[in-house]
Amino acid sequence: MHLFRRFAFLLAIALPATATILAQSASSASSNPAPDQTQGSPSGDSSSQSGSQPTQAQQQANETQGQVNVQQRIRMRHEQRRATAIHDAYDHRWETYMDMGYLRFTPGPSEQRLTYYAWETGLTRFSNERLGYTLDGRGYYGTAYVGLNFTNKSRYAISQYDLMLGPVYRFYLQPKYAISGRLLGGAGFGNFEGDTNGFKNVCPPGGGPCLLYPSGISYAASASIIGEYNLSPSISFKLAPEYFFTGYGSTFQADRGFTGGITYRFGKQ
Repeated sequence: MHLFRRFAFLLAIALPATATILAQSASSASSNPAPDQTQGSPSGDSSSQSGSQPTQAQQQANETQGQVNVQQRIRMRHEQRRATAIHDAYDHRWETYMDMGYLRFTPGPSEQRLTYYAWETGLTRFSNERLGYTLDGRGYYGTAYVGLNFTNKSRYAISQYDLMLGPVYRFYLQPKYAISGRLLGGAGFGNFEGDTNGFKNVCPPGGGPCLLYPSGISYAASASIIGEYNLSPSISFKLAPEYFFTGYGSTFQADRGFTGGITYRFGKQ
């Protein structure tokens, strides 16, 4: 009986203490909730971000590559159109021209230069778009001033005719224009005595140098740079500054001038 009373007393003390401990455990559990697994840890966020970054970079790379490809296609189409235009303009087998000319020429050993006005025509056979061979003919006309002399005439009409052959090479080609170099060589005939009324090349009676070169045949050569502007694939305007070389009177003449006119191309290669 005495033991039963002690057990009952201990049980009465233990039950309230157990209830208090359980209540404290429940309150602490509710104040510290477990982390939300759906939100993920920081490492999870960084991993997801790192997983999305390569995708964005790849998209940017694809966009850049697409822009480059578009520019390349535009550039290729432009080059194709340019090549087609050049081919249409210069892929002709034949070229003919009719020009006017200007030349500063010395008509005698010690005379002042005169102005020659000229016509020029020619035919060129092209082997390809750049290289051709030209047959050129021209005539020059001017008035030589020799000063007062024993003939009582100070001005004489003179003329010159030349036939030359040589290569021409287009070293710069564009759809609208071209620049070429040309070398010609051949022979010329100078008519310096036709207007002297029998005084031939006007030689002073007492001796001394004659006023004009004697009429006759001489070599003739030309070196020129030709600029062409295309009005159409078959027609162009040409301007050709040149040095013109002759040897009348057993002397050497190096004269500057130019020719210019219309060129017509025909006959595809």
